[in-house]
Amino acid sequence: MDVPKLLEAASLLVPEAVATENDITVNDVWEYLAHDEWEVALGLLEELGDVHPLPLSFWQALATAAEQMRLDRSAAWCHWRCFETRNGIIRADLSLRPAHEARRQTPFSGGGVLRPMWDIGEKTPTGEPDLYIAALWVEFTPFMEPGGQATVRLAPLSPTKWQKLQPGQVITMHEDRTVAGTAVVLEIQGPSVPPATLRS
Repeated sequence: MDVPKLLEAASLLVPEAVATENDITVNDVWEYLAHDEWEVALGLLEELGDVHPLPLSFWQALATAAEQMRLDRSAAWCHWRCFETRNGIIRADLSLRPAHEARRQTPFSGGGVLRPMWDIGEKTPTGEPDLYIAALWVEFTPFMEPGGQATVRLAPLSPTKWQKLQPGQVITMHEDRTVAGTAVVLEIQGPSVPPATLRS
């Protein structure tokens, strides 16, 4: 399917009543599509998808359109939202340790590439902290510096192991045995698609 058809298909899944903080609606998307402004239309659809839960097929269509337009970060974000639709959303405020206190000396990409380990309060049979892997997406910034603070989203490798997590809980990030950062859980949402209806 070509880009305009993918964006049109996604647009048809957005209820007309949904609007962003700037009063953007799906009607604005149709205006841009009529003028072949595909990249703008894609960006507006991403915004609308953040306002109102939309089905997995919406994010899949946007991911494919972004890939065809070679918009790597948009494609990565839409694939991330596919994961969240299937598995739920975890958002947290992360504070990284400064470079002089931690192993990491350089910034890392905020686009879901880093997959650190997390101490979420679980223990191994011997009483040691049981660390679980979760990919990391930094909101509103392409990179995160040592010592930086940002709101992040987490995509656990094994989502079922994170089900006891609660808002307000403090968790720690590890890239080795030492603590790389500390995060306070802000928000947890369950999957927006019932498991029985999932299709990949």
